[in-house]
Amino acid sequence: MTTRTILAAAALALLPAFASAECGWQKRINASQCGDGQIFDAASGQCVTQSTS
Repeated sequence: MTTRTILAAAALALLPAFASAECGWQKRINASQCGDGQIFDAASGQCVTQSTS
C-alpha cells in the first residue's frame, strides 16, 4: 500500500468521529420540562420562576 492510500483510509475511518463532534450534545430543555411555577425563557434557554404581577 502506498502512503496516499493509507492516509485516505485513515481519513475515511475518522470522518464519523468528526461528524459526531459537530452534533449538539448539550442538554437542551423546552417548556414541557419546566417544573411547577416555572416557565421557559427562550432568551436564556432556561426555566425561570414565573413572577406574579
